[in-house]
Amino acid sequence: MKQYFRTLSVAGSDSGGGAGIQADLKTFAALGCYGMSVITALTAQNTRAVSAIHPCPPEFIAAQLDAVLGDIGADAVKIGMLHDPAVIDTVAGRLKAHGVRWIVLDPVMVAKSGDRLLREEAIQALRERLLPLASLITPNLPEAATLLGQSRLETAELASAARRLADLGPAAVLIKGGHGDDPHTSSDLLYHREGDWLREFSAARIDTPNTHGTGCTLSAAIAACLARGSDLAEAVMQAKQYLSDALRAGAGYRLGGGHGPVHHFFNEWR
Repeated sequence: MKQYFRTLSVAGSDSGGGAGIQADLKTFAALGCYGMSVITALTAQNTRAVSAIHPCPPEFIAAQLDAVLGDIGADAVKIGMLHDPAVIDTVAGRLKAHGVRWIVLDPVMVAKSGDRLLREEAIQALRERLLPLASLITPNLPEAATLLGQSRLETAELASAARRLADLGPAAVLIKGGHGDDPHTSSDLLYHREGDWLREFSAARIDTPNTHGTGCTLSAAIAACLARGSDLAEAVMQAKQYLSDALRAGAGYRLGGGHGPVHHFFNEWR
């Protein structure tokens, strides 16, 4: 019998459909994977703002993880919004118990609208409990600075920052450059701790307001490519190309009054 490439998203639900669980499942499907979900929180959200968050109890999150991983399993897991230390402890404990091979952690802290999604007290728990389990973490520049206890990061210190983040435990670090100063190019820096190597991935910036869910989509795409057998550098390169194409294809659409989504299914319909 044939086998699916199995990908699991552990994240919050975005009622507007552009980010979180919804973006992850769209990305998994677009890249030929069987997507599953463990919902950590419900959000009342659209293209403009997050107006309410309803957390899932940790014991229910554990039940979802055990149900999926105990029966179906996963070739790769992508982790997104985890809102408090108890949830982080729960997710870390269950993933460790089930022994997942690939874990891609997107340390979601602030929504595109500027709404804060991660409580201050959860940041230390994230550092201590989840970073050491991660195959890859994918912070943007503000998230990387927060994890390192800094107010901001300069472009010149990205290599040093990536190594310092890796010292916290993850096997690899991808610092996303979307918040950088270059008006023409977005460059992401990948650092692998075991081989002590750095690699830069650059892409032209795309003029579009439809950038809601880009971080979720990139990390989900990396997880999908890893599940399909790519090595880490290949997975990052393939995922970045997918995101660039999705941004470009979605630039001509208008959805809502704020930051619209990328076009996840650009290969299927326009």
